[in-house]
Amino acid sequence: MFLEIQEIRKSFGSGENRTEVLKGASLAVDKGEFCVLLGPSGSGKSTLLNIVGGIDAADSGEIAIGGERMSGMKERRLTDYRRRHLGYVFQMYNLIPNLTVRENIEVGAYLSEDPLDVDDLLHTLGLDEHQRKLPGQLSGGQQQRTAIGRAVVKKPDILLCDEPTGALDYQTSREILKLIETVSRRYGSTVLMVTHNDAIRRMADRVVRLRDGQIRDNRLNEQRIPAEELEW
Repeated sequence: MFLEIQEIRKSFGSGENRTEVLKGASLAVDKGEFCVLLGPSGSGKSTLLNIVGGIDAADSGEIAIGGERMSGMKERRLTDYRRRHLGYVFQMYNLIPNLTVRENIEVGAYLSEDPLDVDDLLHTLGLDEHQRKLPGQLSGGQQQRTAIGRAVVKKPDILLCDEPTGALDYQTSREILKLIETVSRRYGSTVLMVTHNDAIRRMADRVVRLRDGQIRDNRLNEQRIPAEELEW
């Protein structure tokens, strides 16, 4: 397996206020798979995503990508790990407000020794005509497209998506999901997506359900449908 998550435990707080958020979560994902993490608020899905992304540290357990283990990494090596392996797409776009669409995407390209062609990516993202605009001149959907471009331009092994459609309307959400699907298939990125929207599981290769800090179900989707056919 390409991504291996082994017995991850994570708590917040201490003493009487200590809350165990992850209770030994284990998961394996193949290279190129589209994996959706489903669960109610507080189930631990975003915490698990943040640990895979090196944003948060587990109390115990192990994460490995392509056989490279995260445990014991110093900050400099962890930064290099994130730069080489990971791309991030969040609910809030986190674009640099005084940079154009193209420049925001080029920020991601600078982090890679072999980035994607920015012009080709702008075309894939449907942002050709908006590339000279600032984020404040864009719709929410266009800003999220730019954020996706910034994440994938460096050709990450894994694209981590935390509620990427949470701030968008229905039609724009479908367009963004279709774009993530297109990008993952075209460029070969493994996708790990956190969502509370149960309908999104239908487009995934693998569906993982979390509850109370544990993985309750993990199965391949035998009847996967294209993102453009999703309804909710």
